[in-house]
Amino acid sequence: MDFSGFLVQLLNGLASASSLFLVAVGLSLIFGVTRIVNFAHGSFYMVGAYVAYTLVSLWSGALGFWVSLLLAALVVAALGALIEMLLLRRIYKAPELFQLLATFALVLVIRDASLWLWGPEELLGPRAPGFSGAVEILGRLFPTYDLFLVAMGPVVLGLLWLLLTRTRWGVLVRAASHDRGMVAALGVNQVWLFTAVFALGAFLAGLGGAFQLPREPANLEMDLHIIGSAFVVVVVGGMGSIPGAYVAALLISEIKAICIWLGVVDIGGFVVSFSKFTLVVEFLVMALVLVLRPWGLFGRPQPLSRHTGHSEEPMRLGKGNQSLIWGLVVFFFLLALPLYSAQSPYTIILAIDLLVAALFATSLHFIMGPAGLHSFGHAAYFGLGAYGAALLLTKAGIPMEAALLLAPILAIAGAFVFGWFAVRLSGVYLAMLTLAFAQITWAIVYQWDALTGGSNGLIGVWPAHWLSNKSTYYVLVLTFTAASLWALRRILFSPFGYAIRAGRDSFARADAIGIDVKKIHWVAFIIAGGFAGLAGSLFVFSKGSVSPETLFVTKSVDGLVMVLLGGIQTLLGPIVGAVSFTWLHDIVARNTEYWRAVLGGVILLLVLLFPQGIAGYFRLAVQSLMRLKGTTK
Repeated sequence: MDFSGFLVQLLNGLASASSLFLVAVGLSLIFGVTRIVNFAHGSFYMVGAYVAYTLVSLWSGALGFWVSLLLAALVVAALGALIEMLLLRRIYKAPELFQLLATFALVLVIRDASLWLWGPEELLGPRAPGFSGAVEILGRLFPTYDLFLVAMGPVVLGLLWLLLTRTRWGVLVRAASHDRGMVAALGVNQVWLFTAVFALGAFLAGLGGAFQLPREPANLEMDLHIIGSAFVVVVVGGMGSIPGAYVAALLISEIKAICIWLGVVDIGGFVVSFSKFTLVVEFLVMALVLVLRPWGLFGRPQPLSRHTGHSEEPMRLGKGNQSLIWGLVVFFFLLALPLYSAQSPYTIILAIDLLVAALFATSLHFIMGPAGLHSFGHAAYFGLGAYGAALLLTKAGIPMEAALLLAPILAIAGAFVFGWFAVRLSGVYLAMLTLAFAQITWAIVYQWDALTGGSNGLIGVWPAHWLSNKSTYYVLVLTFTAASLWALRRILFSPFGYAIRAGRDSFARADAIGIDVKKIHWVAFIIAGGFAGLAGSLFVFSKGSVSPETLFVTKSVDGLVMVLLGGIQTLLGPIVGAVSFTWLHDIVARNTEYWRAVLGGVILLLVLLFPQGIAGYFRLAVQSLMRLKGTTK
């Protein structure tokens, strides 16, 4: 750990910060004007790298190389404009979470389209002409291309500042980011303004991917690798703040560089590997910033969304005992499933997965719908329950039955700690804080080899002998799931449940009549975490093993998709969404190589046709039919 190595690592951090800034600033621009949390922004970065590789392969020479990088970004900009015109324009008035669902579906479609066009192999581009060598800095060689990237970040920042402050278009963009309604009242064509901003954001992401080609090969994992970091940068800097995005990119990249420089350090007899912190340091920074300054370093309080609320809609009791009767009918029908699926053992396995998914999605809906708390990290509690059960069985030697019941306590403890901080925020900032806590939990599990098995996970987590038959275990899962769904429904129709909704619909009014909204929502967070942990413990005994993927962000996104696909404004929504998503995923993945594109296309179709979700659409259809019958009598 000498000074020359420290300086080189700082320069590496500056180079990485420039690439990260290009992606994050585009994401920040898009959110600032359109208010869309664009999950597909990482896909634009990936496509930029792939298109740049193709163009560079066709055109040789220095001029061809640099023109190819610029053209690649323009191609991505055109793709972004096309997506905005054909898809996003149709859902601007939809709830923000449905917009997120649509952009997540785009991720699936674009990834499989890239797989079809360029194949699964990594594609490494040539060295940049004129910047293929290295310079000596205090006896160490440093790539000249990285110096070019170091300079590129401030240049792009300056150009964007000039564009937004010295042009009429830039003034309109800044005005729209503050008050879109007033801009529309002044006669500005918001439709094309939104398209232009989205194209510019896509251009910047594509440019970041193209400029990254000489440093790393284009591959299909680039989208998810960059989007998490980009979201962190945008949130830490402040949603919609361009200087904030640059400062946050510098801060996070330099902290990572310092961790790499420190390496493994002996502190008082304890060996600390700082290099491992690079997996989680950005989320630690985000969590710290959001706890101390909820709107980011350069941000401002987020205005309330015009699409929140829908008070009372998801909580209407059925007439008489209709809900109970229908619930019992479905329960006994499912209870008899092993009798008429004896010739198809896989049916029982799939049914267990569907039940676990339904419980997981319903636990997430418990805080998303009634409480209005949007969590991007609900997988943390699912994973804590799964790992709790596995550790109790394999490490502590506790019987399976006790491990199954005790495991959710670990998830409850996690929700107790994380929820205390999370309920003090709202909107995107709350969602990002839950994501940070989940990723921190994932990193601990991923790297604690001695306890959790690290990246290999834990195996041999099988149920007790009397539950070794899949049909018997299915009955157990069905019983726990049905009891949990009944309990969650009872809670939502209790005075506590009405207090949850009161805090969601009007914080000020609820506070005025004596409801401690933050405390109520904190308890709701804990309850949801406990039931998610139960779903995780049921899951691990059905699979016989557990790995860190159960806590990863993709699992949280799956839960969001389930809830939104079914409909957030109805209690049946998460169940319908979980069954639909899991069943579609299973069927499509087993029958086509490009299952992501098919699944993403189906989700896009459902978003466009059923903006209230599948269950929500049919509920509205039934209500309309009943009103029609009433008027004809």
